[in-house]
Amino acid sequence: MRVVLIGSGAREHALARALLADPAVGAVIAAPGNPGMVADGVDVRSNATGKLADPTGVAVLASGARAHLVVIGPEGPLVAGAGDAVRAAGIPCFGPSAGAARIEGSKAFAKEVMTAAGVLTAASRSCRTIDEVRAALGRFGPPYVVKDDGLAGGKGVVVTDAFGQALAHASACLDRTYGSVVIEEFLDGPEVSVFCLSDGRTVVPLAPAQDFKRLGEGGAGPNTGGMGAYTPLPWLPGDLVDHVVEAVARPTIAELARRGTPYQGVLYCGLALTARGPRVIEFNARFGDPEAQVVLARLRTPLGALLLATATGRLAEHPPLEFDDGAAVVVVVAADGYPSGPVSGDVITGIEAAEAVEGVSVLHAGTARDGAGSLVSHGGRVLSVLATGSDVAQARRRAYEGVDRIRLRGAQVRRDVAAGQ
Repeated sequence: MRVVLIGSGAREHALARALLADPAVGAVIAAPGNPGMVADGVDVRSNATGKLADPTGVAVLASGARAHLVVIGPEGPLVAGAGDAVRAAGIPCFGPSAGAARIEGSKAFAKEVMTAAGVLTAASRSCRTIDEVRAALGRFGPPYVVKDDGLAGGKGVVVTDAFGQALAHASACLDRTYGSVVIEEFLDGPEVSVFCLSDGRTVVPLAPAQDFKRLGEGGAGPNTGGMGAYTPLPWLPGDLVDHVVEAVARPTIAELARRGTPYQGVLYCGLALTARGPRVIEFNARFGDPEAQVVLARLRTPLGALLLATATGRLAEHPPLEFDDGAAVVVVVAADGYPSGPVSGDVITGIEAAEAVEGVSVLHAGTARDGAGSLVSHGGRVLSVLATGSDVAQARRRAYEGVDRIRLRGAQVRRDVAAGQ
């Protein structure tokens, strides 16, 4: 099987490694890919970036590569309709249609779907004027939760006790082309990420994980795309995943099907475990990053066949999923200045030394080769140091030992990922 993988981050690097480990996969073609994928033997089409700007370009690339399956990693191409274009070209695609991907592309649409499906979530108001924002902030009170209605790379949410900061973020959101912002009640409680595969009818959950969204220790600093993650979650109620499938994923997917937009791909369910029970914080139309990295590290079921079954409506026929009994922890190494103004072009060393630590592998996210062939930073989140172990504590020790062997000027690392587990 020839698989075309769209994307260039650590999530896609993790997907590429898992796909290559499937005996049924003969080749992985990644566009635009990254230097880490090149080292792993992936056929990287780094010059295809321009072709990926529109859905037709993705379909043309897949057809030219004689793909049997296309896996779309990032949310941007999905919301733009890349999945529709690929399926129109007669190629199975793991990734929802543009209509179904609106579940991530518009926070207001996601709330509308949840209301229709009876899925419990935070009370909210979708606002189009600053006066509506003021009224909604006054109604919900602090901590204020302000969400960009459109895609924002995981950095469109502000949670603050300061009314002025909340109002300023809302104003910036209203200035964007879609011109709307969502104000929510604050959900207090630990957060959990659950990925659910769906072929439009059948729903199959993966192992739950927890990520660390803020830049600094203890949840300080701005939101980021994610600074680390771990799985399993020893403290999680044993019935939580079943609850997510029955009370969240299945009703949501059924509602999307009722609207004529059947969901084929992975539905990311981000939840808060509140005193009133689990509540949905957000949906994503793709694998979360970095949570996917730790979940895939424990998955023993061949990934290519699993994603193909999802893309072709045969998920019900697929054997039950198998996961390692051990644990996985990932720690992100981010560039100086991330997330507001990440610095690019700094030389990276120590990756081989990090991977010499037992159980450690390094995934590339924002990297490139300079004119001299040196590996340099080329994005906000630069590397993900992934470690497996017999339990979370061992995986965590290994991950940080790997992190400490990497050298990148001004690198930012959270030191409390999976602490105390």
